[in-house]
Amino acid sequence: MSEWRIPLSDLDYGPEEEEAVLRVVRSMWLTMGPEVEAFEREFARAVGVAYAFAVANATAGLHLAFLALGIRPGDEIVQPAINFVAAANMTVAIGGTPVFADIVSLAEPVLDPADVERCLTPRTRAVVVMYYGGYFGQTRRIREICRNHGVALIEDACHAVGAQSRDVGGMAGSLGDVACFSFFGNKNLATGEGGMVTTSRADLAEQIKLLRSHGMTTLTWDRHRGHASKYDVRTPGYNYRLDELHAALGRVQLRKLAANNERRRQRVLQYRAMFTRLPGWVVPFAHVELESAYHLMTVVAPDAAARAGAAESLGAARIQTSLHYPLVPDYSAYSGVPRRDLPRSREFARRVITLPLFPTMDAAQVAQVASTLVDSATRGT
Repeated sequence: MSEWRIPLSDLDYGPEEEEAVLRVVRSMWLTMGPEVEAFEREFARAVGVAYAFAVANATAGLHLAFLALGIRPGDEIVQPAINFVAAANMTVAIGGTPVFADIVSLAEPVLDPADVERCLTPRTRAVVVMYYGGYFGQTRRIREICRNHGVALIEDACHAVGAQSRDVGGMAGSLGDVACFSFFGNKNLATGEGGMVTTSRADLAEQIKLLRSHGMTTLTWDRHRGHASKYDVRTPGYNYRLDELHAALGRVQLRKLAANNERRRQRVLQYRAMFTRLPGWVVPFAHVELESAYHLMTVVAPDAAARAGAAESLGAARIQTSLHYPLVPDYSAYSGVPRRDLPRSREFARRVITLPLFPTMDAAQVAQVASTLVDSATRGT
């Protein structure tokens, strides 16, 4: 049992998920098969893309996206410095160079289009746009920059499953050349592990499908059904397949997604209303009401000391908090990457605090978190 009175995240799991797992166990088929195929069809339809490929996790999805785009050693990928490390790790894994761009502001911690354009060189092959907290930011402008310079746009949509951009016109996962989703246990659509790669480009789909399963032309499920008796290996590939148990959970979670994202939105609006009493603090994306999946609830303290004090007060009340994210280029693994001045990203990482947010969270829990933070901030002024 958790020691937290209010955890950072929690699952909306019940009898539907139990039955989905039992259905797979009773079928006696655990590896990638009909549940995965159904999950892919349903997910592609929900996102509005031609192709969706279930994968072991979003990191594997990013790797497949980079490979399918033909990114090679020496190529550069522009990406956020405020992000989970997976995109940078996969850039290095293929021999590429991550080029970190700054955020727009403390109130809009997503890629700054002007800084993205400054990062572009003849070696740039792609830009990774990350929908921090479930928010699209200035994706329209970044997409225009990518098209004008002939580089690919990769959506890191791990925070944004189910979000629709009215500005760009489409769902997260349908706005670039290829997109990656995470179904980690704290995500809006949670299966524990797992992810999805989406695209409407047939050329990328062909490569992703092959590379996901050892470069093989047929799968075990195809041969089991008698649809194939042999296979070729067209290219060296990987085992990035998703299994039936995770897919079955994903199908249930997908059906719950819209309602759960709406519950998240209601909790975020409640937080925002209570944080009008936080002078000197910044609430990111406070102006956005609809175009988000509302994955994270973050606030930015006046300084690092205020952030530490707030985290201590919340922890004493057994309220879990976190930091999304430390600056990727500050990790020791990236000490050899050419440094860029990232003043807004650096300040954001020093001062941001992540508060509890999950679909089963009730209004009383939000009030407790918010009042504890407001009390701490008031004492500190």
